Amino acid sequence: MSTPCVRKAVTRDVKAVHQILTRFAQQDLLLPRSLSELYTHLRDHFVLECPGDENEIVGLCGLGICWEDLAEIKSLAVREEHQGKGCGTRLVEACLEEARALGLRKVFALTYVPAYFKSLGFREVDKSTLPHKIWADCLNCPKFPDCNEVALVKGLP
Repeated sequence: MSTPCVRKAVTRDVKAVHQILTRFAQQDLLLPRSLSELYTHLRDHFVLECPGDENEIVGLCGLGICWEDLAEIKSLAVREEHQGKGCGTRLVEACLEEARALGLRKVFALTYVPAYFKSLGFREVDKSTLPHKIWADCLNCPKFPDCNEVALVKGLP
């Protein structure tokens, strides 16, 4: 089996991405995303593709710009059979590289798996330190205000 490659998502990826996200949302590990939302924010996402006859999408991660110096790592998901092989790390690193190229100084993640992001150099913070996120997205979330996601931040050199 060839090594999966990270690339920017394209429209033909959206249905596979939606299936992956829906599977994890059903397990309450991340928030669901509609097809409409995925098409609208397609340029935010990287995918991990296994080369071969079908070029299967096995993971994804998005980078959403929140403010002039702040972005969010969002919708990180890797199919179970590809976890533990560095796939998630490769996706997050692609997002961090893009954030640096855009001149951003820090990124954050809201997650149910804070230990993973801590292993990548993120540090836990209070959600109140992310007012742009809270007022832009969290207010419209069905889990607000009783969300148990953990906020983590990473400064970019």
